[in-house]
Amino acid sequence: VQLQASGGGLVQAGGSLRLSCTASGTNLSSKTIGWYRQAPGKQREFVAGIDSGGGPNYLDSMKDRFAVSRDNAKNTAYLQMNSLKPEDTGVYYCKIRYWGRDIWGQGTLVTVSS
Repeated sequence: VQLQASGGGLVQAGGSLRLSCTASGTNLSSKTIGWYRQAPGKQREFVAGIDSGGGPNYLDSMKDRFAVSRDNAKNTAYLQMNSLKPEDTGVYYCKIRYWGRDIWGQGTLVTVSS
């Protein structure tokens, strides 16, 4: 089972990015998918999640700017990030729970310039 996160890049403050998380070896449709980020010098933190029914969950400070979604036909989850700020800079990871283990994607780097 592997997760592939993609879509990161360099963007100016106020811009947008859409991250993708695609799974291989498992069907995401029954899974809750979490998005996390790790800013330079900081611990990894939860950003957003989406359950198998499509119900979203956000860190409070993100809910007005970020939107999580999923496309089960593509076995992919998305994190739409709008109005990006320099403090959103970091490596973004997706995660699922699989047979009692956390499976993490490799991370995608988001850099927001001021």
